Amino acid sequence: MKRIAILGSTGSIGTQTLDIVAHAPEQFQIEALSGGYNSQLLIEQIHKFHPKVVSVATKELAEKVSSQVSSATKVLYGQEGLLEVAASTDADFVVTAVVGSQGLKPTMAAIEAGKHIGLANKETLVSAGHIVTDAARRRGVALLPIDSEHSAIFQCLNGENRKQIAQITLTASGGSFRDRSRADLEGVTVEQALQHPNWSMGAKITIDSATMVNKGLEVIEAHWLFGLSYDQINVLIHPESVIHSYVEFVDNSVIAQLGNPDMRVPIQYALTYPDRYPTPTKKLDLAAIGKLHFREMDFERFPCLRMAFESGKQGGTTPTVYNAANEIAVARFLNGEITFLQIEQIIETVLQKHDSIPTPSLDAIHEQDLWSRDCAASIQF
Repeated sequence: MKRIAILGSTGSIGTQTLDIVAHAPEQFQIEALSGGYNSQLLIEQIHKFHPKVVSVATKELAEKVSSQVSSATKVLYGQEGLLEVAASTDADFVVTAVVGSQGLKPTMAAIEAGKHIGLANKETLVSAGHIVTDAARRRGVALLPIDSEHSAIFQCLNGENRKQIAQITLTASGGSFRDRSRADLEGVTVEQALQHPNWSMGAKITIDSATMVNKGLEVIEAHWLFGLSYDQINVLIHPESVIHSYVEFVDNSVIAQLGNPDMRVPIQYALTYPDRYPTPTKKLDLAAIGKLHFREMDFERFPCLRMAFESGKQGGTTPTVYNAANEIAVARFLNGEITFLQIEQIIETVLQKHDSIPTPSLDAIHEQDLWSRDCAASIQF
């Protein structure tokens, strides 16, 4: 039985992970959960899965949770609680599904504690890829991707010689506005941006899909996960989200991974790797789908993806700043402070002001992350 801790159990990836666990209770034991501010859902999860340790965002929420669950569950809060869920339980596998750069410290703590990682927090590798991958190698820890695109590449590479890769292609749905021109994006609303055509995801990642920042973060993450140069990473719009990504080898052979757009498949593969088991998901029916479509990526239409490639190639603290500026810009858009197109303007402005540090320490990464957030929050239109 695999013992699991989940960072971000009340979010989209966390709840789908627990769905997988509930589907195969003989295979998995939930040791610990962190639930941020969603205390009510966390209480329901505690009653169902009986974790030994849980963590919430604040002391007040911890007191609320403690009053409604068994004393057998230890209730913590804040950064200290998140770190204990990540690193100080009997879990041997940690799913990192918290949103944004807050996932870096607990993921590093889990790696240093020798826990294998199911990585759904792409910002961890974006911000500190060189540090995280070095730590995982040193501790003998597996970084198993949960993002559907990276899981697809990981599966395509099983048994293959990575030196014989010509390039990989990450597919992108195109997001909520994939069929709109830039002129059509003037005045789009938050509600419109949150209507993703294929995937059920949280608000932040849905906006990132519409701007193509999410694909940009995946490009940087793929660079670190698979040890590829940015010239070996391609992005293609694939509206149906059936081919999740593919690998082209030096002999021009292409291996792709296909499936319905359901995150429970890559989540379960990370949990059970190298084995496969039945999932509570719908079988792919290509005859019913009939046709699959593809479009070349347009970097003028999606400048945030262009900036991601540029940030990754520059390296150092530039990807950290790219990610942090985007997090603030998306929050400002969701709060109604800025327009949709001003998200990319904020990111570009912050990047132009940034002086990159080539090989940053964790402290330097943290400092540049804070600087980027302050800069992004101060930009007025």
